[in-house]
Amino acid sequence: MTKVLRRKVTVQAGGLIEIRSLELIAGSLVEAIVLVESEAADDARTSHVAELNALLKRTQELPGARVITEQEIAAEVALYRASRR
Repeated sequence: MTKVLRRKVTVQAGGLIEIRSLELIAGSLVEAIVLVESEAADDARTSHVAELNALLKRTQELPGARVITEQEIAAEVALYRASRR
């Protein structure tokens, strides 16, 4: 007989989810299904996108970053294509 345990838990740092129950016996095989509430997933996605955008902005501001002209791009593409033949 399959027993169902339902718990609401908060995801910890590093994506860790911990479930404790006296009904869970050490060494037993269990199947865990995780349902992420969409608001939390949307918030996490928004946070990750904001972090990525900040990283890209900082990267573009590095001293080695500079504006590349259309001619430089075309020359690099041509060089790459020539090397592929």
